[in-house]
Amino acid sequence: MGDGRGRGGRSGRTVLFGALIVLALAVAAVFAVRDMFGGVPADDSAPRTPSPGAAVLAVKIDNVAEARPHTGLSAAEVVYVEPVEGGLTRLLALYQGTPPEVVGPVRSARRSDVDLLAQHGEPVFAYSGAAPELLPVLRGARLVEAPPEAAAPAYFRDSGRRAPHDLFVRPSSLPDTARAPAAQPLEFGPTSVTGTPTDVHRVEYVAAAYSFTWSAETGRWAVSLDGTPLTSTESGQVTAATVIEQRVTVTQDEAIEDATGARSPVVTSVGAGSATVLRDGQRHAATWSRPDPAAPTRFHTTEGAPLPLSDYPVWVLLVPGS
Repeated sequence: MGDGRGRGGRSGRTVLFGALIVLALAVAAVFAVRDMFGGVPADDSAPRTPSPGAAVLAVKIDNVAEARPHTGLSAAEVVYVEPVEGGLTRLLALYQGTPPEVVGPVRSARRSDVDLLAQHGEPVFAYSGAAPELLPVLRGARLVEAPPEAAAPAYFRDSGRRAPHDLFVRPSSLPDTARAPAAQPLEFGPTSVTGTPTDVHRVEYVAAAYSFTWSAETGRWAVSLDGTPLTSTESGQVTAATVIEQRVTVTQDEAIEDATGARSPVVTSVGAGSATVLRDGQRHAATWSRPDPAAPTRFHTTEGAPLPLSDYPVWVLLVPGS
């Protein structure tokens, strides 16, 4: 009888020991994934101080359903949403401070990127591929090209995702030769202008629908895409302090096509037009202007008063319209 209790005790200890090993391995796996995709979760609700004179890293990010969740997106100071082929959108994420460890998935450049980035000095531009017709434009632009062909050690593929939605970049391994813009591309500050209190604002493309939900508690707009919270692996749901719906002219006149032969839409981000600015829980009818490619984009009320932005992160949705 004593031997039976001894065997039972040893068996119990063996099971407990085995369970502890499984638990330790599970914790180790979580930390391994965390480390691979950018470290500990970021506090996306913390206020950010705009950084005048800071050099920019720009990363072109995929955002179809197969590419989500993103990594490193919540750390971007500015996110441009661009229309692309098939009525879908892609993201151009800009980092001015210390970038996250990993960003992605990384996708191909578009003609619209060149004009958008011209107001951001001479940024480092991480992207994966481009149409052959676009390559001379990229090489002639004022930016530091950093695709996998030029910075192979910075890129890796996630075996848990399918190509082409599996390519990620480690910003610390990219060139650090970016040059800051002469003038801050976006203007920040308080405003006495009163807008319309708004809880939810929606922006629709042909095949993508974004919504921004205001939280007075966090002072942020929570971002959703196609009815689902837009998340980033390091932070959960992505939020923005300022949201801009910038209505722009979009053409398909240039002979630049995707792999299926569809012509790529090109955004005209130089000139002027109408806009909607969301800040501090209010919606403002606005206008935008940018006289030349190197000039910053400025926003005004429809009465002509300056309308600065509240804080980073800033989401700028480039929407076809006038």
